[in-house]
Amino acid sequence: RPSMEAQIKDTLIQLLDGIKRSDANAILAGLETLDHQLAQGRPELHPQLIHYLEGRSYAKALAWLGGDPAVPTGSCAPRRSSTS
Repeated sequence: RPSMEAQIKDTLIQLLDGIKRSDANAILAGLETLDHQLAQGRPELHPQLIHYLEGRSYAKALAWLGGDPAVPTGSCAPRRSSTS
C-alpha cells in the first residue's frame, strides 16, 4: 500500500488536473478525498504538509511533495527533497 504522502500526492495531481479542466465533479471528489486523507494521516504527516493542506495551498503541497518543482513553496519551510 502506498504511503499516505504518496496517496495525497496522487490526489493533488488529480485535483489540480480537474481544476485545469474546470471539472466540478473531479474537483469535489479531490477535495473530499484530501480532507479524508488529512484526517486519517494527520498523525504521520509532516507539519508543513498539514499546514499547506489546511490552508488549501494545493500547488504548494504538491511542490513540497516533489511533484511540481516550478511552484515555489514560500518561506514557511525549506523545500524537501523528493525521496518519498
